[in-house]
Amino acid sequence: MTTAHTGSAPIAKFRLLLAAIRFEHSVFALPFAYLGMVLASDGLPTWWQFVWITIAMVAARTLAMSANRLIDVEHDTLNPRTAARALPTGLLKRGEMLAMASVSLALFLAAAAMLNTLALALAPVAAVVVVGYSYVKRFSWLTHFALGAADAIAPAGGWIAVSGTLPWEAVLLSFGVAMWIGGFDIFYACQDIDFDKKHGVHSIPKRFGTVGGFWVARGMHLLTSMALLGVGLLLGLTWPYYVGWAIASALLVYEHWIISPKDLSRLNAAFFSVNGYIAVIVFGFAFLSLYV
Repeated sequence: MTTAHTGSAPIAKFRLLLAAIRFEHSVFALPFAYLGMVLASDGLPTWWQFVWITIAMVAARTLAMSANRLIDVEHDTLNPRTAARALPTGLLKRGEMLAMASVSLALFLAAAAMLNTLALALAPVAAVVVVGYSYVKRFSWLTHFALGAADAIAPAGGWIAVSGTLPWEAVLLSFGVAMWIGGFDIFYACQDIDFDKKHGVHSIPKRFGTVGGFWVARGMHLLTSMALLGVGLLLGLTWPYYVGWAIASALLVYEHWIISPKDLSRLNAAFFSVNGYIAVIVFGFAFLSLYV
């Protein structure tokens, strides 16, 4: 029994690490990385590229979340909404999370090196962005745009990994993703306005109020829809892409319908379910459009 328990302890710890960084939420980043990948290759890339793009994106997100948990551990300990997380409660040690971040960084850089020269050259910049966004809320209410920029690396990275270039179509796609993620982060920040005011954390809801924050998020999600439409037009994609674009735009509207400045009770449903659908739908219909 002792041997079995000892053998299972590392597995349990690893599962706790994955749960702490919400590893399953990689589903939000991967479809857009794959979207950049298939659009750049006008179809399927090589298996070599697919494997290393997947490793790079998962590693980058793991690095970002691990660093975020470390950087924000003091705030998470004080905030009732996050006090039960693994680091504040002591279920995980800081050294363990740091080790996960370090391994993720090494994997990310290695994957970039296996793709092409531009991917490797930009990988350190991407690493700084995905780690550094966690600090922005300490001095600027533009923090949501910083998070959006970090997530926008996914489609740009997928494109660069295949083509070794970053054309305007890829920039527009990345802009749309940045507006999508940043807009939703504004919703999430509405939960913590009182805490942010007390502890000097900056956000758009804190600066402009919940109602003002919702209007900014609406504008950002409108820009998301317009950017995705623009990508299809610039690339001359066929009709399935626009079906996917219409569904994704309708889901964005649905998100704004089920949550409001006065009622955030369905926020998690919008985040965990609807956002995942949007990412998969845009990728799936874009991929289909390349063959119709």
